[in-house]
Amino acid sequence: METLEFTAAAADAGQRLDRWLAAQAGELSRSALQALIEQGQVLRNGAPANKKDKIAPGDTVTLALPDPQPIEAQPQDIPLDIVYEDAHLLVVNKPKGMVVHPAPGNPDGTLVNALLYHCGPSLSGVGGAIRPGIVHRIDKDTSGLLVVAKNDAAHQGLSAQMAVHSIHRVYHAVVYGNIKEDAGTVEAPIGRDARDRKKMAVTQQNAKYACTHWQVLERFGRFTYIACKLETGRTHQIRVHMAHIGHPLAGDPVYGPRRVIAGLHGQCLHAKELGFIHPVTGEALRFDSPLPAWFTAFLERLRKERRE
Repeated sequence: METLEFTAAAADAGQRLDRWLAAQAGELSRSALQALIEQGQVLRNGAPANKKDKIAPGDTVTLALPDPQPIEAQPQDIPLDIVYEDAHLLVVNKPKGMVVHPAPGNPDGTLVNALLYHCGPSLSGVGGAIRPGIVHRIDKDTSGLLVVAKNDAAHQGLSAQMAVHSIHRVYHAVVYGNIKEDAGTVEAPIGRDARDRKKMAVTQQNAKYACTHWQVLERFGRFTYIACKLETGRTHQIRVHMAHIGHPLAGDPVYGPRRVIAGLHGQCLHAKELGFIHPVTGEALRFDSPLPAWFTAFLERLRKERRE
């Protein structure tokens, strides 16, 4: 059983506990949290909580999450773009629109379903039945490189590199606006958005350190083409950080303008470079994924507009 702990800030005072907790607890719905409160799985300052309790500054709320029910992802014959493969791991180029692992609303057709068909039972079990082999994720509408572990030793070795931020990851993106500087760094903590639990935000509340280095590659006036090097790998990190400095990603339906760009079908973001030390052989590996057709088409569209 996993236990989560949250501490209320002064700005949280007076909020109803179940509503406040829903903003902190990520993917759990308010109704699911209310059920856990009724089951005695939520403690406020060490005592069983009531969903109607009012939050006070400094309150410590502990949430005990029951072990997930086993959900077995099923193998599916879905084509994979495999960049590298050996007995211990593989690197895949994920297309835009593909979800990495099954989740509510996306029970199949995911990268995991395709991996199970390709690899059979050889994927690492560290990620559990629903995420076998998955060391890190990229969003559904982000394309590009992912490393997948075939055994537990490889998974643990790659996860250790992730934990110390030694894996090389560079993304290419197009953002709104003309960034004045040629390069820069966004160093700002990321946590759940208190107003919308489905979003992430730059916040001090229950947040984790996050750092993104960016560099301008090409300017189009109302858009800028950039490369982003991740020092950390928080959920939606590049999308949140660039929106935070006033340059959200083109096409981003969550962190960008309400009117999204037709034809992009999501944020203009591609995981282009991936590098790490092979967790078994010790070899330094580096991969580069060409920009996909949808990305290059958008760049050509912007270049054409710039010439006109």
